[in-house]
Amino acid sequence: MTDSTLRHLVLCRFTEQTSAAEVASIGADFAALQQSVPGVLHFESGTNVSPEGLAQGYTHCFRLDFAGAAERDGYLVHPAHLAFVERFKPWLAQVLVFDYAAS
Repeated sequence: MTDSTLRHLVLCRFTEQTSAAEVASIGADFAALQQSVPGVLHFESGTNVSPEGLAQGYTHCFRLDFAGAAERDGYLVHPAHLAFVERFKPWLAQVLVFDYAAS
């Protein structure tokens, strides 16, 4: 990772109807984007384990790293990403996307 790495965080709360199997399937599909979309340097995900009680309902985090804004911008319009978003949306109760330059 370099000083110019751009991190793309996606915080999610799934609908009550979303099964654990569906969440796992969504996570696998999200991770697969690293193989099908150029410019994704790293992918990771996890569930909230903070004891602080400040998650505001968000339960899952997905993080993708890009070399810079151009790579992130290419990801955002890539057909594989757009198809994933359409698959993902019906299961989301709440989502927050936050990008930042890692230092």
